[in-house]
Amino acid sequence: MVDVPEPLSYRIKRRLLGKPLRTDQLKHERLGKPTALAVLASDNLSSASYATEEILHVLVPTVGLLAFSLVVPVTVAMLVVLFFLILSYRQTIKEYPNAGGAYIVTKDNFGPVPAQVAGVALLTDYILTVAVSVSAGAAALASAFPVLEDWVVPLGLFFIAIVAFGNLRGVKESGVVFAVPTYFFMVNVAVLLAVGVYKGIVTGLPLQADSIVGDHTIVEFGPANALAGFALAYVVLHAFASGGAAVTGVEAISNGIPAFKPPEWRNARTTLVIMGSSLGAMFLGISWLAQTMQVAPYEDGTPTVISEIGRLVYGTGGLGTVLFYSLQAGTMLILVLAANTSFADFPRLAAFAAGDYFMPRQLTKRGHRLVYSNGIILLSTLGGLLVIATGAEVSRLIPLYAIGVFTSFTLSQAGMTRHHLRKKEPGWRRGVAINGFGTLLSFIVAVVIGVTKFVDGAYLILILVPILVLVLLRLNRQYEGEVEVLEEDAVAAAEAPIMPRHSVLVLVDKISKSTARAIQYARSLTPDELRAVHVAADPEFADGLARQWSELALSRMPLEIVACPDRRIARAVLELVLEEVADGETEVSLLVPRREYSRLWHRLLHDRTSDNIARAIARVPHANVTFVPFHFTDVDRDGRPDPVPATPRPGPARGRGTRSPRRVRKGETGRASPTEVAAAPSATAQVTAIRDVIWRDRVVVTGEVQAMRVRPWRQTAYTEVTLDDGTGRLLVWFSGRRHIPGINVGTRMTVEGTVGELRGHLAILNPAYEIAPAD
Repeated sequence: MVDVPEPLSYRIKRRLLGKPLRTDQLKHERLGKPTALAVLASDNLSSASYATEEILHVLVPTVGLLAFSLVVPVTVAMLVVLFFLILSYRQTIKEYPNAGGAYIVTKDNFGPVPAQVAGVALLTDYILTVAVSVSAGAAALASAFPVLEDWVVPLGLFFIAIVAFGNLRGVKESGVVFAVPTYFFMVNVAVLLAVGVYKGIVTGLPLQADSIVGDHTIVEFGPANALAGFALAYVVLHAFASGGAAVTGVEAISNGIPAFKPPEWRNARTTLVIMGSSLGAMFLGISWLAQTMQVAPYEDGTPTVISEIGRLVYGTGGLGTVLFYSLQAGTMLILVLAANTSFADFPRLAAFAAGDYFMPRQLTKRGHRLVYSNGIILLSTLGGLLVIATGAEVSRLIPLYAIGVFTSFTLSQAGMTRHHLRKKEPGWRRGVAINGFGTLLSFIVAVVIGVTKFVDGAYLILILVPILVLVLLRLNRQYEGEVEVLEEDAVAAAEAPIMPRHSVLVLVDKISKSTARAIQYARSLTPDELRAVHVAADPEFADGLARQWSELALSRMPLEIVACPDRRIARAVLELVLEEVADGETEVSLLVPRREYSRLWHRLLHDRTSDNIARAIARVPHANVTFVPFHFTDVDRDGRPDPVPATPRPGPARGRGTRSPRRVRKGETGRASPTEVAAAPSATAQVTAIRDVIWRDRVVVTGEVQAMRVRPWRQTAYTEVTLDDGTGRLLVWFSGRRHIPGINVGTRMTVEGTVGELRGHLAILNPAYEIAPAD
């Protein structure tokens, strides 16, 4: 077994993330109900810490003290929505035990296009969940330690990095990391509610107005009786829309069914009920305490409402202070780790869409620890950018929040209703009633959020979602088109007979180790024709290379020097390849030596002419480009790179040709005439255009040397040039002479002789010639 050393980047990744997991271990990476609740429900449970505050942010500035009479009714209304969502998703989990998210249900019942609406709505909501969660967590930490108030953005980015790292470690590892903080928060809220209820019944609870924190300013109270009728109803609906953030994350359980231990669907339904019940109790309890103590939010967002409730309930005693900081720690942790729900579901949903060719295929690949690493990295990046753009202010993020998730709720429940009507499984009427009402309820809430939050920022989501859907549809057309092209007649193409002739061309810039590696590889291919090619952008350098080449101890490998007066190297190579494939019987392999560098700054010192050449050849049929890399891995003490030989790497290829040396016309056979005397052409002979040259005719042609071949010393001595007069090209062969003074690429000359055949092309062997003087 060959011991291949691992690169430094892999060793670092293994040290950070642990040893790689094998694909067959995927089935063992499953979660029990307690761990699954922590991993998949943290987003939903954490919303209890800020949902009440968002309701009060709307009510207090508009209706003043009346807000504290309305906060509990609005909370109850939102819990009614939560109750029916739980019922609806219980139906979804049962009918779609392999994953019952909005994307899968919508695609199954309405087709792929509506599914993209649900998918985009959820993906944008997951990104917002990350930004809202870490921003709220940073605010909770700043509430406990005011000195951190100016550092909320770096804190938010740090929290995203921590959650992403935990998820990159793998499913089980992320569950262990996130389980303790989730239950720590739930225990802290339970203690807060127990102490609050006890004090409310026995000793009474203090009012916030009697104990304002430091220099912080509470939001300005509006007049209590200023609004009535429609205006009051609108404000209440606006507050209801803000409280909609409390039910985000309900879908996470149905999306994550495959992560549960068997029986997956039953465990998922149980966890869903536990999640909904826990959220309902915490949300209602915190709203009741806020109402009882008349806790209003602060203008700058810190201290938070839940921290104020904790301060007022626990007091300033020794135990109270400990409990207060414990509550803040639990709140911060759950808010930060609430982002984990998005990290669990965003990569999975993106992989579903990518598997259907609606998102980049890289999102389907499982990484080092069997998680969708690319999806995790993408979510981290987008969430971090959103935190930076909004300054980690939750109040700027909330208007964008929830509309996407309620759009997906609506599509999911509508899909389930249609599923029941199509399948008519046992109990389908009950399912239609539950999911039908869930559809109506979700749609109403989505409309309310869209209308009441429109000017606050919801319009951005309403614009962004259709644009992203169009982008995904365009991406899908591209992928589907590629699949159609690749699969069409694929078997027939694989079984088609090969070309009868194989020509290998090696591009040579100069004689070097990288060129030598390409020559070695080319010689191992044993083609019908093998030659090196130099594009003469610099004629003087080309002459020197020709002299070097003639001294090499090579056999069967002449050097062809191709004129390139305009220095368009890729174009010159393209014309050469087109000439080779023009007969329809030749397969061309173009070998391109390429130097590879381990360091970025080394790569910046060199151009990528080889890439330009590969792109130029990309559409030529039966032409293939192979990069033969020569690696520089280190630099020795003298500053010279230390090379490491490498195996060739295939590149793109393919297209059709135009002008090539004149070929023997169909039906013509024979060989060239005997050797001609190298005298000057007849002064009275009429010059013939190369396009009009006919085999066995004696002709005089005038043109420019477009290319010439140089033979190594071990081969039979001869000089071969390609003459171009603008109408066509003709081979001219001088036997017994390795070099003819005055004949170089770009030389203009006149030749006279009998037209014969060489390698299927019209050619004049050993002609009389005259070299035109240089301008």
